[in-house]
Amino acid sequence: MAPMGIRLSPLGVAVFCLLGLGVLYHLYSGFLAGRFSLFGLSSEPGGGAAGPAAAADGGTVDLREMLAVSVLAAVRGGDEVRRVRESNVLHEKSKGKTREGAEDKMTSGDVLSNRKMFYLLKTAFPSVQINTEEHVDAADQEVILWDHKIPEDILKEVTTPKEVPAESVTVWIDPLDATQEYTEDLRKYVTTMVCVAVNGKPVLGVIHKPFSEYTAWAMVDGGSNVKARSSYNEKTPRIIVSRSHSGMVRQVALQTFGNQTTIIPAGGAGYKVLALLDVPDKSQEKADLYIHVTYIKKWDICAGNAILKALGGHMTTLSGEEISYTGSDGIEGGLLASIRMNHQALVRKLPDLEKTGHK
Repeated sequence: MAPMGIRLSPLGVAVFCLLGLGVLYHLYSGFLAGRFSLFGLSSEPGGGAAGPAAAADGGTVDLREMLAVSVLAAVRGGDEVRRVRESNVLHEKSKGKTREGAEDKMTSGDVLSNRKMFYLLKTAFPSVQINTEEHVDAADQEVILWDHKIPEDILKEVTTPKEVPAESVTVWIDPLDATQEYTEDLRKYVTTMVCVAVNGKPVLGVIHKPFSEYTAWAMVDGGSNVKARSSYNEKTPRIIVSRSHSGMVRQVALQTFGNQTTIIPAGGAGYKVLALLDVPDKSQEKADLYIHVTYIKKWDICAGNAILKALGGHMTTLSGEEISYTGSDGIEGGLLASIRMNHQALVRKLPDLEKTGHK
């Protein structure tokens, strides 16, 4: 018999034990959730689920802070790109064929740069959608912390915070633009890029050249550390195009602008956009127009689009349509990029290129 004359039934003991276990489980699971959220690990890699930062600030992100982290991410990724190239151990492999039949290459530089860039941005802004060229493996997850310091050159240009809803933001990362040229050791063409789009419109772009350590950035209606050149030749322009199909563009360009037109074959979309700007890099070629006539991925062009837009320039399809940075990861209609020119007049001059871009 139990003390004080109280008899404990087996059923009562079982119920009491189950209640106790339930309380312990609730307390322990809440403790673990708090620990995981502290380190920004509550969302899956590549996902857009809201994290603790979004809950704390009402579901908004500051574009000025995003610019600071994007610059840091591009530089950190560039460090990996440069380190791998200088080691001369690229672990090169093919991801398949491009639509033009060329090898779509990937190296350790792509993978390691992607890891640094993705997790730096994801840890700082866990609630935004991030699209990146390379696959993000959860097994390689890193917590890369940002110290919340905004560089002086950004504070000088963007003097106040610019908050937008986190759900309206899409980030596009290119961890190594011009991989083909990277494998050929044509270093000047290589860039790392980050773009932030709000409601599909590019508003923030960063293009970093790892081997010259030059970084261009701009924010639409914010500021920039790069500018347009003082003059451009609209009548007989120098046109920068992809190395893989320069002949295709040359034929139509000569018909459109005349025999004095110069065609500049080059690698990397980031490099081609910088060719339109006033860039203090001796290895950077100069051009008046950038034309692309085949399918292209949005992480290749979003950063350049944002920078041109911030400086008053344009990047559209060959038919003059604005490019939306939501939905699919590529565009079919080719592209035309210009600055300080009559962009729509240029579009009207290039009807043959538009048709070529859809082949």
